[in-house]
Amino acid sequence: MAQRYVRIQNQQGQIFYGLLQLSLSVQLMDAPPWLGGQPTDMTLEPGNYEILAPCSPSKIVAVGKNYADHAAEMGTDVPPEPLLFLKPPTTVIATDAEIKYPPQSQRVDYEGELALVIGDRAVDCTPQEADSKIWGYTIANDVTARDLQKRDGQWTRAKGFDTFCPLGPWIVRELNPGAKLQTFLNEDPKPVQSASIDQMVFSPDVLVAYISQAITLLPGDVVLTGTPVGVGQLQIGDHVRVEIEGIGRLENTVTVR
Repeated sequence: MAQRYVRIQNQQGQIFYGLLQLSLSVQLMDAPPWLGGQPTDMTLEPGNYEILAPCSPSKIVAVGKNYADHAAEMGTDVPPEPLLFLKPPTTVIATDAEIKYPPQSQRVDYEGELALVIGDRAVDCTPQEADSKIWGYTIANDVTARDLQKRDGQWTRAKGFDTFCPLGPWIVRELNPGAKLQTFLNEDPKPVQSASIDQMVFSPDVLVAYISQAITLLPGDVVLTGTPVGVGQLQIGDHVRVEIEGIGRLENTVTVR
């Protein structure tokens, strides 16, 4: 099993990065791992910590319509260049946290995605340089108020509500390029989304390079790489689970805001 890097909070409210062991104890690190943090001799046992989102990004840069089948289901062609938008850091929540359904919307959708965690400052990178800026991988759910997205004509409000970026549960350093991404709703064993991440139109290194031509990416920032076909509506009370082979599962329940 790949090493799992977590961000946790102890019972005193202190926040640490650490390595999750098979026993579910966490070996604490002395700094974020992408900033050179090293394991310490301190551990926290299960029950003595809460798992947080695995990083605290200064920004989340997301990519729209990066799977051809999803672009088609949205009634559009694949953009000739990556289609970028931002989600504020206040959208980020951890696995098992609640997605709050905003009263302004009548249609909130799930969008399971692979997320990239940036490990080094990225400015004006080539794809080859950008590949070395990707420190690791985690799972995201790009929750979207679909009716507001259509009504507003741009995506800031629809993508930017508090709790609209579940992220986690941890970060891994390596990932199979053909890993399967699947999204499940409630107890239905049949996924509502299922695709290999190598079906992306623009690969992770190309995305990071493209973003870096306009926006400086900082260590700990997150890039959402787009969602495959099968997006759909969430209802209050739904349990949504996004899985990516080689990472794990991100689970959240929808509640009233």
